[in-house]
Amino acid sequence: MAKPIYVRFEMPKELQDKAYEIVEIARDTGKVKKGSNEVTKLVERGEAVLVVMAEDVQPPEILAHLPLLCEERNIAYAYVPSKAELGNASGLEKPTAAVAVVDIGKGKPLLENLNEQVKKLKK
Repeated sequence: MAKPIYVRFEMPKELQDKAYEIVEIARDTGKVKKGSNEVTKLVERGEAVLVVMAEDVQPPEILAHLPLLCEERNIAYAYVPSKAELGNASGLEKPTAAVAVVDIGKGKPLLENLNEQVKKLKK
């Protein structure tokens, strides 16, 4: 299956798992916002510390603007394969296309590690 237009780099499974874990930690000890509209607003205001996007979103245009916006605002972003799993990690019963971590809570060391590894992938 071809990658959606908004996926700008390939994330290895271990980093995808780390992204889910960060969302779970932030959900429990920090603050997480869900849904592409909410996420877009937080990125535009520069309030997000990490954006996680699902790769199985239809239509892909929903998230097409987010990676560029994140780069403009210098906000870290990552991809995970499943919107259902992303919804779960963020505490929803239903799938979600994107999640913004506003307050990382206890996940700061994990986030720093993920950011470093993602920077290497983007080169």
